[in-house]
Amino acid sequence: MIEFVAAGLILAGLMFFIAGSIGLLRLPDLYSRLHALTKADNLGLGLLALGLLLLNDDLINGLKLLLVWLLILASSAASAHLIAQRARRKERGEWKP
Repeated sequence: MIEFVAAGLILAGLMFFIAGSIGLLRLPDLYSRLHALTKADNLGLGLLALGLLLLNDDLINGLKLLLVWLLILASSAASAHLIAQRARRKERGEWKP
């Protein structure tokens, strides 16, 4: 039974990854694309990690999965913020390369 729940979570995570990729290709502007990528990919990775945690027997490996997910959450938020900040400065004419 746990394997079916884990497989469902992993498939749901993969669907969020696909939705984020489609959002990257289809949405009109940079800010919408960033939103689609950060939200869908973070949720997709969370579901994927949760599904893998259910299949995992070792506590240390489970903690490593959670640590990787938390680090990716922080890094994706920071990188999306920096990209949006640069784009906003460039729109205002404040960016001087």
